[in-house]
Amino acid sequence: MPEVVHIASKPRSVCAIRPGARPQYAAVVTLPMAGCQPAQHALVALLLLLLLLALPQVTAAQGQTLRDVVFGEYGEHSSNPETARRLLSPLTAARLERELAHSGRAVAAQPANLAAERFIVYLPSQQPARGFALVVFVPPWQDARVPSGWEPVLDRHGVIYVSAARCGNDEDVLGRREPLALLAAYNIMKRYPVDPERIYVAGFSGGSRIALRLALGYPDLFRGAILNAGSDPIGDRQIPLPPKDLFLRFQSSTHIVYVTGERDAEHLADDMASIHSLHKWCVANVDEFVLPRLAHEVADAAALDRALGELLKSAQPHPTELAACRSRVEAELEENVQKVQKLLAAGRRAAADKLLLRIDQRFGGLAAPRSIELATQ
Repeated sequence: MPEVVHIASKPRSVCAIRPGARPQYAAVVTLPMAGCQPAQHALVALLLLLLLLALPQVTAAQGQTLRDVVFGEYGEHSSNPETARRLLSPLTAARLERELAHSGRAVAAQPANLAAERFIVYLPSQQPARGFALVVFVPPWQDARVPSGWEPVLDRHGVIYVSAARCGNDEDVLGRREPLALLAAYNIMKRYPVDPERIYVAGFSGGSRIALRLALGYPDLFRGAILNAGSDPIGDRQIPLPPKDLFLRFQSSTHIVYVTGERDAEHLADDMASIHSLHKWCVANVDEFVLPRLAHEVADAAALDRALGELLKSAQPHPTELAACRSRVEAELEENVQKVQKLLAAGRRAAADKLLLRIDQRFGGLAAPRSIELATQ
């Protein structure tokens, strides 16, 4: 620990030191002026200056930005079959599987060739005792960058940041944007000691919408999400619900934080609709805060700091309320399934298929495997 210089008014005068004697300095050094003759003031000042120059200079540690990073590890989470299972509705995934089988085309195990992909990684200046936190960022732009001013916040919280290049709004969602985010997380976890309880996905604008899809489909990987000026309702054709085991985990353990500028009226309205849908689907661990005087802009350092702080304070949902909400959803699903069964029994195949499609879009993986079985009867 560096020595601390403190100038006091009463301790022993440095003028009392005998010529040729060597002062002994402790953690606190006092160099008072009291008791010195005027001619000695210059000597005292010179001693103080020399002492300060001899002390080690204390500078804040800085993190490291790694550009054009190439990863080489593939995991099951990013495979084509797994992304289809988690991110598509059951009937949509089944239809794609049939179409591929009829075409005779083989599907690659992984949608991306990592040798051709580049990532940016920010390593914070300090590693927490339990391991780094991790933020996987999905951008709306094409280049890989760290948003301005985020580095000191990442340092303070011990967070690794990773983002892929060529992953903007115009890129294919299921073929690039989502698997590249998953591969980024997988490779960072392979290379660095990461705390599995502090892995988050984040995004801005269109990237934020992808972050919500990933948080919903991968609650066993991402413990939370920061949605910055971009969100959608869940439980529809655009964001179907994942298989039941994953959705139950999302309800009970995922923390969603919404961050949007107060002048970004369109996306604030989207946030309201998205939050309403989460509550309707029994997801209570949700926070929202509005950034003063900002329009459609990336969250600043203070907003990121607050969002990360909120994620660290995740609370478990009230078990009684969660159970009641889940029972209501199950009852609604069962009522719709019984209607399909009655339509099929009456020979009304077209009407049954129409209702099945609505069930598939609304309930997604919660309706499987019964929705698949009814569709093939």
